[in-house]
Amino acid sequence: MTADLSRPEFYRFHNGAEAKLPFEAAEYEARLLGLRARMEVLGVEAAVFTSMHNIAYYSGFLYCAFGRPYALVVTPTESLTISAGIDAGQPWRRCHGDNITYTDWQRDNYWRAIRSVTGEGRVIGYESDHLSLLQKGKLDSFLAPSKTVDLFDTTMRQRMMKSPAEIALIRQGAQVADVGGYAIRDAVKAGVREIDVAMAGRDAMELEIAKRFPDAEYRDTWVWFQSGLNTDGAHNPVTGRVLERGDILSLNTFPMISGYYTALERTMFVQEVDAASLKIWEANVAAHEYGISLLKPGASCAEVTHKINDFFAERDLLQYRAFGYGHSFGVLSHYYGREAGLELREDIDTVLEPGMVISMEPMLTIANDQPGAGGYREHDILVITEDGNENITGYPYGPGFNIVG
Repeated sequence: MTADLSRPEFYRFHNGAEAKLPFEAAEYEARLLGLRARMEVLGVEAAVFTSMHNIAYYSGFLYCAFGRPYALVVTPTESLTISAGIDAGQPWRRCHGDNITYTDWQRDNYWRAIRSVTGEGRVIGYESDHLSLLQKGKLDSFLAPSKTVDLFDTTMRQRMMKSPAEIALIRQGAQVADVGGYAIRDAVKAGVREIDVAMAGRDAMELEIAKRFPDAEYRDTWVWFQSGLNTDGAHNPVTGRVLERGDILSLNTFPMISGYYTALERTMFVQEVDAASLKIWEANVAAHEYGISLLKPGASCAEVTHKINDFFAERDLLQYRAFGYGHSFGVLSHYYGREAGLELREDIDTVLEPGMVISMEPMLTIANDQPGAGGYREHDILVITEDGNENITGYPYGPGFNIVG
């Protein structure tokens, strides 16, 4: 007798009780209401989101791809996450709205599940900054849209404006980053390795997150702690290098809370700092403070950037600038999401508004064969208010506190 090999293409697996999400249901409904208004203006009948950042922003579910595609489908009346069978009921427990599980039994059941919600021949919104050419072709084949509309920019603009609930979460994240900073400061001494210091900071932050958010999922909090030559890049990975007296250090703590990233970054030195290094460090601190003073409603990202450029140029330091001076905060990480419209760069004309959250993080990199060699960076998180900004980073910066060990 031949076994029955038929399998469902997709199904609902609502297993267990729904979990407590990072925000209340009203917060997600407000985001969806804003999205649907944007969809209506653009004539979009169904939005198919594929990125981690937009799925997390509108549903609370942060997926783990491992090579499988995920989605959030939003129509005027429905909001459903589309997840792989390997995750069983976790995506439903951790999302606002409904969930459909697709199976692996035949290729492209993912798109069949999406089609079950969107139907065919409709105006479909998608994300050009995330959907691959391969998957865009499948969207066109399975959904046969009458038209496709890129939602990348409009959703980014929506995410740039933080709700009070988001700001409250980001504020807690900044406080957790400070906890990691103090743990790192306590661990720094000549003779220890970068990795040992980094683990001290990471462990302190993960324990603090678990204390503050007992119902959350815990993942992806990390530290980049760099020393000597390894400080020349902002995102250089941790190594096993042993710290020595007089080393320049770069402290970088990155707590992740339900998809929301925050950061603390500081220049440090082991036990002593030479005169050439101190001069560069103090200049970067001065630029940092000047930059913070510029972050207020009505200022454009480009305007702020040019003013800090002038500050460095007057001190013959602009040639050592490494990247832009700051970026937005919210649902983002080193492997997903980027609100590119809110970065402090010459080519960004976005005007700052109350409710935006942005960093100030000037960095100077001096080559290894020059006096004061190394990378200098200070990083605070600022909430734009009605008349200026609020600095929600608490860990001190500058030589007075950060010559340690």
